[in-house]
Amino acid sequence: QVRLVESGGGLVQAGGSLRLSCAASGSIPSINVMGWYRQAPGKQCELVGSITNGISTSYADSVKGRFTISRDNAKNTAYLQMNSLKPEDTAVYYCNLWLVLGNYWGQGTQVTVSS
Repeated sequence: QVRLVESGGGLVQAGGSLRLSCAASGSIPSINVMGWYRQAPGKQCELVGSITNGISTSYADSVKGRFTISRDNAKNTAYLQMNSLKPEDTAVYYCNLWLVLGNYWGQGTQVTVSS
């Protein structure tokens, strides 16, 4: 019933910005947690940040102050605004939607930050 489609990844220089989008199809209950994760080669999947019930946000220390999570209910889309990007941010980024009845993942989008 629910499908997530990510977009916005690409190649940027250090210090640059990207905005990732996660468009959801299907009905999304108001009670949910939308999270952004990333996985770099040789590393475990890391929680970047999340937004709970569309209100409360939380961020990993490594991205705090640089990344911002938001949502647009009219477009049924969540965003990850990434500023002041560093080479260490290079990874495949995934969006995740946790619902009472299930857990859904996007296909992932590659972000590469060059020095």
